[in-house]
Amino acid sequence: MPHNSLQALRSRLNTTILGAKASADLLLTALLARGHALLTGPPGIGKTTLAHTLADSVGGTFKRLQFTPDLLPSDILGYNLYHQQNGAFDFVAGPVFSNLLLADEINRASPRTQSALLEAMNEHQVSIDGETKALPNPFLVVATQNDTSATGTFPLPEPQLDRFLLSIPMTLPSEETQLEVLRLHAGRDPNSDLSSADSAVLSLEDLTTLQAEAAALPLSDHLQRYLLALCQSTRSLVGHDHAVSVRASLALQAAAQAYALLDGEVAVHPDHLQAVFPHVLRHRLLSADSPDPAELLQDALDQTPVP
Repeated sequence: MPHNSLQALRSRLNTTILGAKASADLLLTALLARGHALLTGPPGIGKTTLAHTLADSVGGTFKRLQFTPDLLPSDILGYNLYHQQNGAFDFVAGPVFSNLLLADEINRASPRTQSALLEAMNEHQVSIDGETKALPNPFLVVATQNDTSATGTFPLPEPQLDRFLLSIPMTLPSEETQLEVLRLHAGRDPNSDLSSADSAVLSLEDLTTLQAEAAALPLSDHLQRYLLALCQSTRSLVGHDHAVSVRASLALQAAAQAYALLDGEVAVHPDHLQAVFPHVLRHRLLSADSPDPAELLQDALDQTPVP
């Protein structure tokens, strides 16, 4: 059953990355909503391991790409290779041709290289030398970003930030959880990998079934009006009407549907909307004037009447 496989995947993520239950649930929410996820936080807290465990646990192809300042768009998308012997071009596919692409430290690449992902993330296709090539289905980008140091990094452009469904912050776990991590690693073979999975627990067929179920989960008219009211409250607090786009409203609805499905519900409730609201809008409101809009988003939740 797809739902049993989903809960098995959820359990695997929670047992592999201790103290990251909320982050794991949000990553699964992005997966179910056919959206892309941006994992943020300081180095060494499990961002890459969480994404790698998800990839190992879902059927399909997985590619990891370390973003660096000298990375080129062709290193992501691929290129046409000319064979002088027969005068023909052969296409060499880049890492983007996978079901799950891990873009590690995405903000270390130049804006030109970052922008190479725009078409792929929005339209699930890429254009190379005037030819359009479709990407595998499903297609998910999980990007990690170190948000504690700006040295050697390039801020993600607003159009690309808007392509991410969710921004998922990861923080240092509690002292008790850190003690559990130490105990788990004590005496372990350093060459072994805790994130490796023996087999995929969720097939691509089950995943596409769950994604279709999430998209069909009903929202009442009152709840959709509540969603729009949250977006309008945010616009009012920011001070201009373009702070929250229509794409952001649609992302909020899709994320709430996926979160409700993960929660085992047959309809979306206000608490599902409230749970994903900060993570859908946080990265869309980042600016030099408001480096962390968490307080503003909490104010929007507090002042918007719940149906």
